[in-house]
Order: sequence, then C-alpha cells, then structure tokens
Amino acid sequence: MASSPCTLIEETRSAMHPQLNVAIKAARRAGNLIQRAAQDIDRLTISKKGHADFVSEVDRAAEQAIREILTETYPDHAILGEEGGASGNSPYCWIVDPLDGTTNFLHGFPLYSVSIALTHEGIVNHGVVYDPVHNDLFTASRGSGAYLNDRRIRVSGRTRLDESLIGTGFPYAHMTHQERYLRMMAEVMRKTAGLRRPGSAAIDLAYVAAGRYDAFWELDLKPWDIAAGTLLIQEAGGLVSDLDGENRFLETGNVVAGSPKIFAQLLPILQNA
Repeated sequence: MASSPCTLIEETRSAMHPQLNVAIKAARRAGNLIQRAAQDIDRLTISKKGHADFVSEVDRAAEQAIREILTETYPDHAILGEEGGASGNSPYCWIVDPLDGTTNFLHGFPLYSVSIALTHEGIVNHGVVYDPVHNDLFTASRGSGAYLNDRRIRVSGRTRLDESLIGTGFPYAHMTHQERYLRMMAEVMRKTAGLRRPGSAAIDLAYVAAGRYDAFWELDLKPWDIAAGTLLIQEAGGLVSDLDGENRFLETGNVVAGSPKIFAQLLPILQNA
C-alpha cells in the first residue's frame, strides 16, 4: 500500500532528525499509558510533593517508559526528569515532563501533555509536546520549523494587544510571586481581549506556536515545563525571553513568549507591573 502524503512528510522529517523520532516514539508511548489510566482515575495512587502539587503512579510510570526508550537508543545521554531527577553526564541531555497538567488529569479535565526536549551543551535542539487527549503532536527541530502533526505552524499574525488572547499560569505550589502576579494579571486583563489558564504550561507554549494564543507568560516554572515549548515558539517565528528580556528563561523559570509584535507590547507591561 502506498504511503499517504502525511506519512511521507513525517517519514522524511524523521529521517532528517532521528533524535526527534525517538522523542516522538517516547511521547506517544507515555501518552498511551496516560490515556489508559484516565479510564480509571479513582483507582490511582496519588501523593503530594507540596501544596497543590500532586504526583500519581501514572506520572512515574510514564517517565519510566520514556526513560527506557531514550536510554535504549542513546545510553550515553543524560536525562533530567520531573519525577526521576537527573541521571548521566553528557553534553546531550533529555529534559522530560511525563505528565504536564497532573492536577487536570486527576480531575478528569481533558487538557494535559507529555513534554520531551533534547539539549546539546545547554541549547535545545529538539522538542516534542504531545496532547494525548486530542492526539495533537507538536514538534520542532532547531532550524527546521515547528509542526502540529504534519502541518507547519506559525505564531499569530495579530498586531494589536487589545485584540489578543493571552495564556498564563497562576501560582499554585509556591506563593512567592503571588502579589506581583496579581498586578501583572490586572494590567494584562485591562489591555487585552482575554486571558486563559488551562493548567499545562507545555500546552500553553505549543498553543502560542500554533497561533491559538498571541502570547503567554508564567513565573517560577521548571526546565521540563518549558524546554520543548519554547523551541516550538522560536521555530514558529515567535520570541521568548525571561522577564528581563534575556535568554535565561530555562534558568530563571520566568517566561514571556509570543508573536514578535505582541511580545514587544506585553513584555514592558509585565516588567512594570
């Protein structure tokens, strides 16, 4: 049977970027495991890592499945996972969030994701964000663009902040930035068309890359929340920085991202809030 055009596109991209192909395989494996568990959430074992910060046996099992695939193919690579911590010592490091949006998942709220990125000497070269509920696979490789399934994606072309839809994430585990965040939110609400907080930073960033949001910001995130999603945005023609307008968001955990014109209008509002 002849391959479909969609399959040919995916096969061509996979051949060009075998590391991306391994990440896709791992993300889909984890997503399948998560979706099977979603059919019987009440039977899961759940524990708390901190205030409003939950972890389930599914998070751990999904990360283990990802680690097995990555280490089978690249045994010398390091891995940094949300649940399993850091392992290995290599210029190549996989950054893994096996279930971004655990609280959503545990409540049956159908928006969560698997996020996998590969860095080389601190630079993100490949990123995958997989939404298993909608079977949406967001992928990017440095210098090769960003894709949703087989379709090339670009950030929004909107130019006016007052017509823009902005994504964000509320403080939940640590309230260090609560007052500053509330000031930011008040300013952004007054100057935009709307604000959304679905509860999965990886999905939020992927939505910016796909033009579903015009911009996004959040404070105090971890590398596994944002490594893949920020590459998606950059490869889709968007801009990403920390609150100082610098490229240190993986270190600071503070992220501002968006299409170039909306990013330029949003960043000073957040800085001055």
